[in-house]
Amino acid sequence: MTLIKSISGIRGTIGGPAGDTLNPLDIVKFTSAYATFIRRSGKCNSNKIVVGRDARISGAMVKNVVCGTLMGMGYDVINIGLATTPTTELAVRMTGAEGGIIITASHNPRHWNALKLLNNEGEFLTKDDGNEVLSIAEKEDFDYADVDHMGQYTDDDTFDQRHIDAVLALDLVDVEAIKKAKFKVIVDTVNSVGGIILPGLFKALGVEAKFLNGEANGDFAHNPEPLEKNLGGIMGEIAKGGYDLGVVVDPDVDRLAFIQEDGKMYGEEYTLVTVADYILDHVKGATVSNLSSTRALRDVTEKHGCTYYAAAVGEVNVTTKMKDVKAVIGGEGNGGVIYPESHYGRDALVGIALFLSSLAQKGLKTSELRASFPEYFIAKNRIDLTASTDVDAILVKVKELYGKEKDVQVTDIDGVKLDFPDKWVHLRKSNTEPIIRVYSEAHTMEEADELGKKLMQVVYDMQ
Repeated sequence: MTLIKSISGIRGTIGGPAGDTLNPLDIVKFTSAYATFIRRSGKCNSNKIVVGRDARISGAMVKNVVCGTLMGMGYDVINIGLATTPTTELAVRMTGAEGGIIITASHNPRHWNALKLLNNEGEFLTKDDGNEVLSIAEKEDFDYADVDHMGQYTDDDTFDQRHIDAVLALDLVDVEAIKKAKFKVIVDTVNSVGGIILPGLFKALGVEAKFLNGEANGDFAHNPEPLEKNLGGIMGEIAKGGYDLGVVVDPDVDRLAFIQEDGKMYGEEYTLVTVADYILDHVKGATVSNLSSTRALRDVTEKHGCTYYAAAVGEVNVTTKMKDVKAVIGGEGNGGVIYPESHYGRDALVGIALFLSSLAQKGLKTSELRASFPEYFIAKNRIDLTASTDVDAILVKVKELYGKEKDVQVTDIDGVKLDFPDKWVHLRKSNTEPIIRVYSEAHTMEEADELGKKLMQVVYDMQ
């Protein structure tokens, strides 16, 4: 059983002893620490905190503990119920709340759950803020409200429609073109909240949609991470013919993957690439993704005469960089689209609407649209180390070794990334176990894997 405390929140498996799992005692402790942090930061003084959750089986239990604790801390709770991560983010802004807690373990299996923490902008906490919450939790430095100052509780189920309306109102979402295209899609929402909100979005866009695993019961029909190895069911259905596109989301609907009309994966990395290309067709500006995302975004950005920037891995790092360079689009290669015109958070609804707008305006099949982008393949490997290995020292040695090469660009904002003229490799240490993650990309999978294993050998030789 596992309990992981980090700057982004608390995550763990359900059931088992206190301190080792995600259980009521630790939920109370961490929620109290977050509420204490919000009280001390005092940025808007609305006294409201939004709570939303995905459809996990443990969600009702966790929600009840979280909401009761927030009320005990003197906060008024706006419970928006079963809701996507981006819906909850938007709800914080729409209500003028001081913060929000999202109860979701994202793509983790059904026996996991988590608390993800938002500031008053509906965005994830910064590293410094997250560390402050962890410090408060460690000290158990809490002060609960007396009986006359306890918080109030309100249910509000209006935010799904408000989220859909906000997507439809975006200037570059071409509703008329999408309706005219008469798309027919099949959608896998893996038995979570996508099955609640996406029917309304597709109906508003005039898209005929068939849903697989659409009941939001939290009993995931397959591993919920939207990767090809987990999507045999929907890929097989599309391969039978009759659909323009397959759409897959994770349990909290911030990641988005597509499947072509021929039943083949569009490529999770190319969700952001496609949306960015569409945005840059209409508005020029910078783009951002993390260091482990495909180079195709850089290629597409430069094709439009614009500048690409890389950020450290992690959504808050990407959004921070986007703000710094005033990016018009950004995100992560795991299917996370961040569109500032909507909000600074990964949002599958926004991604779907912009992708369909591009497809409709260009009049292409999904496979034809995919073929219009540079072809890259990413290999993912790992180096297992002993607990005593000095990972930081190894990465410094890699940086020094390749920093002498004229045709290699070295980036060290998050581990070490080596950019060669036609490929790259990124080495970064895990925060939770003694390993180095090795991601590499090239024009063929064989070449990408070969590059990754070459660097793995370099590291082994250093030990």
